[in-house]
Amino acid sequence: MEKLKPIKAEDFLVRAHHLWSAQWLLLTAGDFAAGSYNSMTVGWGSFGTMWRKPFAQVVVRNGRHTRNFIDNHESFTLCAFPEQHRAALQLLGSRSGRDGDKIAASGLTPVAVSRVAAPAFAEAELVVECRKIYWQDMQPENFLDPAIEGLYSGRDYHRIYFGEIVAVAGTEKFVFEA
Repeated sequence: MEKLKPIKAEDFLVRAHHLWSAQWLLLTAGDFAAGSYNSMTVGWGSFGTMWRKPFAQVVVRNGRHTRNFIDNHESFTLCAFPEQHRAALQLLGSRSGRDGDKIAASGLTPVAVSRVAAPAFAEAELVVECRKIYWQDMQPENFLDPAIEGLYSGRDYHRIYFGEIVAVAGTEKFVFEA
């Protein structure tokens, strides 16, 4: 993470849809200092402004091991990685932390961050630190597009989390310059 520079929220620049759907992010929740945390690869979420605060929104299904960590801790991080780490993200998105140390198996290096208890990773090109400010369980009766229900054949609806972005660090490609 030495190569990463602090980025003001108002200067944070992303190709949002590409970042979530094609590059993916690694969601990590828990407490690095206590050695109690878990990560999962995420491809659905958003960045924006809510309640006058910069925020990130993530969704986690009930059956995911990371759900216990995000429910029981006050913070989470989102990390983006260069393409060379795609295999690590695939592993972290497909294995459960219940079944062993998938973070060690990924080859990524957890590191402490500046403002929250959840760790980030030394190999990341972007680290977004978030303090949880809201959650809500998805209500399928509110889906306006019937195709959405097809993404939940097991009726395993996501829990939605909003995190206030309290710090961002990244490479130059994530900095807006007027």
